[in-house]
Formats: sequence, structure tokens, C-alpha cells
Amino acid sequence: MEKKYGELAIEQAELEPWENPTPSRDYMIEITFPEFSCLCPRSGYPDYATIRIRYIPDKYIVELRSLKLWLNKFRNRYISHEEATNQIYTALESLLRPRFLEVVGDFNPRGNVHTVIRVRSDGSYG
Repeated sequence: MEKKYGELAIEQAELEPWENPTPSRDYMIEITFPEFSCLCPRSGYPDYATIRIRYIPDKYIVELRSLKLWLNKFRNRYISHEEATNQIYTALESLLRPRFLEVVGDFNPRGNVHTVIRVRSDGSYG
């Protein structure tokens, strides 16, 4: 069966940095991705989450379409909540080198368990 154009776009997706239009000022960018999905590495059941990204850019910002398509690459991967959230953080940190970065994976309850994974560049989790 031939793949649809959206499937190909997701399969080929790469994060794309753009130059920060205002690098002389600190400002916060907040991105919410409410339809994140991946597969449980143990059961194969789908897991759903809202991914929240907050960052203070330095030289670069992330192009939003590339981020959307790249995040959709997780939907057929067997990966834990913790690893998915950490991989998103690592990819954005490596690409952007922001002044501050936080990635939160707020996973929907499954089996009566609600999980929130938070990774921050400043180490404050209070």
C-alpha cells in the first residue's frame, strides 16, 4: 500500500532551527502539543500525553511545523514515558542551546495511573 503524503512527511521529519528574531532580549516561548502518542514498550498499548515545552531562546527558535511532524514520529515507537520526555528534551537542547528549557510529558491515566515527567535545564523541580 502506498504511503499517504502525511505519513511520508512524518517519516522524514527533522527538527528545524530558525534564527531568533530578538536574541538581545529574554522571552519565554510556550508550546503545547496535546495529541502526543507513543506505544508502551511492555504491552504495546498506546499511550497519550500532552507535551508542554517552555524555553527562553538564545540564537535559535524551533520551527513549529518541523516540531509537530517530528513529535508525531513517536506515535509508532515503543518507548517509556520517561524516555520519550527525555529524548524530546535532549533533541531540543542540542538543536537550540536555549538559555532555559523545560519539557513536560503529562501522560493520560491508564490503569488508574497518571504520570507527569518534567525535565528542566535549571534543575528546580519544587
